[in-house]
Amino acid sequence: MSIPNLTKVLLLGFLCTLPLTQAQVATPDQFDLIIRNGKIVDGSGNPWYEADVGIVDDRIVQIGNLANAQADASIDATGLIVAPGFIDPHTHALRGIFDVPTAESSLLQGVTTLTEGNDGSSPWPIDAHYREIEALGISPNWSVFVGQGTIREQVIGTEDRDATAAELQRMRTMVAEAMQQGALGISTGLFYVPGSFTPTEEVVELSRIAAQYNGIYISHMREEAAQLLDSVAETIRIGEQAKIPVQITHHKVIGAGNWGTSVASLRLVDEARSRGVDVTIDQYPYTASQTSITALVPQWAQEGGNAQLLARIDSQETRPALKAAVVERILFDRGGGDPKNVFISRSTWNRNLEGKNLAELAIENGLEPSAENAAEVVFDIIKGGGATAVYHAIDSADIDRIMRHPTTAIGSDGPVGVFGEGAPHPRQYGTFARVLGHYVRERGVLTLEEAVRKMSSQTAQRLSIRDRGLLVQGYYADIAIFDAQAISDMSTFENPHQYAVGMKYVLVNGELVVAAGQHTGRRPGRILHGPGYSGSR
Repeated sequence: MSIPNLTKVLLLGFLCTLPLTQAQVATPDQFDLIIRNGKIVDGSGNPWYEADVGIVDDRIVQIGNLANAQADASIDATGLIVAPGFIDPHTHALRGIFDVPTAESSLLQGVTTLTEGNDGSSPWPIDAHYREIEALGISPNWSVFVGQGTIREQVIGTEDRDATAAELQRMRTMVAEAMQQGALGISTGLFYVPGSFTPTEEVVELSRIAAQYNGIYISHMREEAAQLLDSVAETIRIGEQAKIPVQITHHKVIGAGNWGTSVASLRLVDEARSRGVDVTIDQYPYTASQTSITALVPQWAQEGGNAQLLARIDSQETRPALKAAVVERILFDRGGGDPKNVFISRSTWNRNLEGKNLAELAIENGLEPSAENAAEVVFDIIKGGGATAVYHAIDSADIDRIMRHPTTAIGSDGPVGVFGEGAPHPRQYGTFARVLGHYVRERGVLTLEEAVRKMSSQTAQRLSIRDRGLLVQGYYADIAIFDAQAISDMSTFENPHQYAVGMKYVLVNGELVVAAGQHTGRRPGRILHGPGYSGSR
């Protein structure tokens, strides 16, 4: 494989000055870049085919036989897959993007668009956040949801109560403002405080506002363990009553006693779709989740914020019930039945905790590694300053079943990787490469064409992201070029800070951000405003 005149390729952003329509008319056989001899997997799910891709400025101008066409630069993609750049529908990339605006952990997997504001927590206000990102300059494209939990906390705080009529109206107004400022839709984290204190009817009311702007409702549901089916039913009900497209995000089944429930959860999705409810799914391909250590703490104990939680931990009246609830979650929920299944991934106040599980930390404290003693360790961590943890409590059979479902897209649920920081979940480095390597090439859970569809056009269509997600003439040149026989996730739970391999070239808006498997340093990412955006595009 070769790439003639690499210097010219790296300077594509400066070479292209004509608008697309002028360039097409003036020089139909002259391109800024031609990707030659690749196997086109266009994102539609259709079988691959061989063709060249001609690019002018930031757009795909022609796909076909361009053997006689001229270009300022070219990429020889012989033996490689040429696909649309991948779109991640669920990230927490706000954690890391200001430290690493080049976002290597995403781009080296072929991800060209990141979405923030998931799980009910988002920047606010949306337009100010977009200005910050534009001023920073980043490599991938960027878009956000507005978080219901963020809005509720600003209006009500972290109290467990219903909104007043005036408060509900204020929240409606805030959702409308966010949609006008370019949010993709509204997200909820009904597992997290304060979203957990929100009645279904309130979520419906706010989702109706997002629906008026053609947005989507994307939800981290209330429960993903024993009450999973109730949560799926609630999510479907919200979409049905608010008349809004719904996405069950990072769909999974937590806790060994609940494994296999995806059979019923997917049946609920199918039944809802058969009666006209527009419900879909996204998923990450790992048997562990990652979130705050407070995921082991019942929501009632978190009402009022961290100060109130600390007071309940220290209270002789509330501590016994609180400890019993934490033990319950270790044994039957995210703890996966054993304290050794909960690893501390990041602790800003005590780096010595990182990479160790609750059983190990109990032993370090001179205690037996029981669930009861692990609960005491959890309390100590919260009192010290909190932590993020990885929870091993998911079964591979549920992952396969959910992945095969036709409505399931792929999303990482990860931040931008800050190389060497903490002991994070490997999903931030490997999600998309893992699907292509482990689930497509090695196990055949998906075909290559179906996997690319789930990573590109399915999410672009779902989020109303225009002119991206497919390799077709006229679309933006967000393109991933990879070796299907080599692409692999290298990041592991034991050694997470490893970039994916096999992604050879990546373009964002026509500019080369990955060349020969290395980031070029270019930062051509753009803000992708949601469908209700009222400003100029």
